[in-house]
Order: sequence, then structure tokens, then C-alpha cells
Amino acid sequence: MNDEGGGAVKGDGEVGGAQEARWGQGMTSTDVTSTDTAAAAAGPGGAGLPAWGASGVYVAYGKTVALSDVSLSAPAGQVTAVVGGDGAGKSTLLRCLAGALAPDSGEIRRPVKERTGYLPASSGIYPDLTVAENLDFRAQGYGMSRRLASQRAAEYLDRAGLTPAAGRLAGQLSGGMRQKLAVIAAMLHQPELIVLDEPTTGVDPVSRSGLWWLIARAAAEGCAVVLATTYLDEAERCASVLVLDAGTVLAAGTSEQIVAAMPGSLRAVAARPDGDAAARSWRRAGRWRVWDPEGEPEPGGPVVSDSATIQPDLADAVIVAALANQGRSGRTRAGAA
Repeated sequence: MNDEGGGAVKGDGEVGGAQEARWGQGMTSTDVTSTDTAAAAAGPGGAGLPAWGASGVYVAYGKTVALSDVSLSAPAGQVTAVVGGDGAGKSTLLRCLAGALAPDSGEIRRPVKERTGYLPASSGIYPDLTVAENLDFRAQGYGMSRRLASQRAAEYLDRAGLTPAAGRLAGQLSGGMRQKLAVIAAMLHQPELIVLDEPTTGVDPVSRSGLWWLIARAAAEGCAVVLATTYLDEAERCASVLVLDAGTVLAAGTSEQIVAAMPGSLRAVAARPDGDAAARSWRRAGRWRVWDPEGEPEPGGPVVSDSATIQPDLADAVIVAALANQGRSGRTRAGAA
């Protein structure tokens, strides 16, 4: 599967408390809508209007198709995950949602730019400004009063553990601290939509926990959050997930729905199987997992005696979706020939 770059998320540890819960689910919020050409100025719309997101989006860079008929819904008060490998189209989709790129066709529903927060893959932080100066500069750009900006910045910096670094140049921060600052800058003006391009990539576990607190806080305040991630464990915590591969949608829905829709069955073997099954196997947790499309195992390796059949999780379902897509593409090419 090619990887590039959700829903409320379940908390863990300090982020969500001892009890895991879907961040944002069950909140009272009204879906709102906009188009890329004329965003609604009155804020959230009435009942029945679609959430922020995209419908049938197509983007091409010359002869290279980056997105093909991609749709995404990002309801208010939820965090929506977009997952995929390098070149999958995650960043292109997020740029469209943030208003940084106009699609060749399809619809983008988003607030006006002043009500959108965007964290690009480059973080968007000025290294020659201090932490406080970066936030002050961002606040002025969004027309926030100094009092309100100072109050929110102090709260977010304190919760993210960045208060001692407020006077430090951003270029001197660690990667995790810099990413937390970037997320704070994107949510400082309390936008209606926050778009985050892989905010946790390369960040240590402790900093990731702090980042997820910030993301959960934004959703709890009624914001729609769309983030790209290459971490399937993060995506599994989200209330909805969009899986992209080479610009097309492999799967969409809650993690439970994606897993339930996986065709065939999954089994564990001690060694990599031979024959056709080898192309449908991958190594995980010290064992080989084999996908049987028809649900019936084929001979090809010693089955692990204590767990012949495995209950798949999101990571397994995404791999199977990619394998199934490769199989369909191969049959299409063979038919065309």
C-alpha cells in the first residue's frame, strides 16, 4: 500500500483520562456547510446541512492523478483521520480542505479562511521568533484582541507544558515542542475547522500525548478536526477514518465498520507460505498473517495451533483493502490487454 497524507478519538492516559471514550461523540453540535468559492459567512447552518468536507474531489498534477473521486465528511466536534502511505494523496486532500489548493473538480465545503486553522507538513512556525511571538503574530493575523489571545495562549501553553519555553526561539525547540506550538497556533483563534498534516509524525510518545490533548480540546470546543496520520493506532482511536491509496479511497467509516467490511478471513502461520498465498501474507508480531479472500485457507504453511484464525484489527483491514485493490487493478489491466 502506498502511504501519504476522522471523528472523535478515544483518550488514553493523561489525554483522555483512565476511561477510554470517543472524543467528540455524543456532543451537541450542528453540521455546517460551505463551498470553496463562497463560504458561509453566518457560521454553522441548520439541521440537514452537510458537515465540512469534500465530495468527488479530483486533483491532477500534469499527468499524475493525486486524488480521484475522493469524498470526506468532517462533522463539528469530531476528529477525522486520513491515513495512507507516501504518495497516497493525504497532503493534497488536506490542502484542498484548508483552501490552499483548488481541486480540478468536485466540491469542497469549508468555512471562510479566517475560520480555518491549518498546520502544513512544514509546521508553519517561524524559527527566528520566540514561542510567544509566534502566537502573537498568528493572533494578530486573525484579528484577535490582545487580551483574548494572551489568555488562550497562556492556557494552551500551560497545558502543553510549553510555558517555560515561551521566551525561547522556536528554532531552538525540540521536534515535539515545535509540533505542539504549531497545533496551538492553528487552534488559537478557535476556528470551525482545523486541518493538521501529520502533526504527530516523528514525535516522542510523551509529546504525542500532549498533542492529542490539544486536538481533543479543539474537538470538545465544537471544532471539526481533520488530520493526516501514518499511525494506524491513532486512526483506530478516531470515530471515522478515510484510507487513501494512490489517490483513491480504499476504505471509509469507523474503524469497526472498516474491519467488519473486510472480505475473507485471516489466519496465522509460523512461516511464510508458498505459492499464491505468499502474495497475500505479511509478517506481524512474530508471525505471518495470511489473507484468504474466499474465507477458506489454502495449504501453504504450518498453521499456528493455538490461533489458526485471527480476529483482524484496523491495520489488518487496511492491508487487506490494499491487497484487494491491487488484485482488482491487476484484473483490469489484464482485461484491457
